[in-house]
Amino acid sequence: TLSAGTKLGNFEIVNLLGRGGMGEVWRARDARLKRDVAIKVLPAGLARDPDRIARFEREARAPSALNHPNIVAVHDIGCDNGIYWIASELVRGDTLRRAIEAGPLPAPRAIEIAVQVAAGLAAAHAAGLVHRDLKPDNIMVTRGGHVKILDFGLAKQRYPAPDSTTAYLTDEGVVLGTAGYMSPEQVRGEAADHRADLFSFGVVLYEMLCGKRAFAGESSVEVMNAILKEEPPELPASVPPALGRIVRRCLEKEPARRFQSAADLAKGQARHWQYVARQGARRVEPGEMAGHLA
Repeated sequence: TLSAGTKLGNFEIVNLLGRGGMGEVWRARDARLKRDVAIKVLPAGLARDPDRIARFEREARAPSALNHPNIVAVHDIGCDNGIYWIASELVRGDTLRRAIEAGPLPAPRAIEIAVQVAAGLAAAHAAGLVHRDLKPDNIMVTRGGHVKILDFGLAKQRYPAPDSTTAYLTDEGVVLGTAGYMSPEQVRGEAADHRADLFSFGVVLYEMLCGKRAFAGESSVEVMNAILKEEPPELPASVPPALGRIVRRCLEKEPARRFQSAADLAKGQARHWQYVARQGARRVEPGEMAGHLA
């Protein structure tokens, strides 16, 4: 059990920030650089499970080589007296989940967040990382509106990295992810590439615009069945049709029919995002976006 004043490496615990299934998060002080950081600690009950430890370490190592404003920076990792911990950038804000709980986001606000998420995904994908667990709980929004993606615990390496100690995942036949946000190929236990993240991105964007999940059910099995066989309910009439097209394309069941890269969303489609943002809540008439989102 940690408490204020406990030392982990060069960090001194200050106070508890929150708890979750995969650990506690504490504010800590970096004694060397004189800055506050977030320390995530693996629960004692999981610290005896080699697979959980490997996932926890992967959460730190996967994004550690990335330097992108939309991905939480990892500073250090360690184990002290059986306590496994990750020190990362302290994000002053809240999860996207909390924002959605207050109701649907206006289209311009949803676009502002979505573009930043897409930019972070594009950087991860360019480095060969597939997140595989993108959801509102893993997206932080700062008080100034800046977006940070976190929790790469299920990240998959698409090609070998220079560090030979990195654990490569070939999880074909194993279902990994969070029910409701997994792509159809993840639900089927198939090998998933970066386009799986684009499906999850579409689910998150849909949820921002509707205030409710795209795929529902009484159980995880029913939710995953919906992902495979059903289409989400129509978006609210206030959502510009051009934005609806982006959502639907991300939510295509077949990877080949989705956008083929996050860069397409973050940069290649920038003019379309900007066009939709300018429309605000005004309904775009059919044909007004002719030639867009081809």
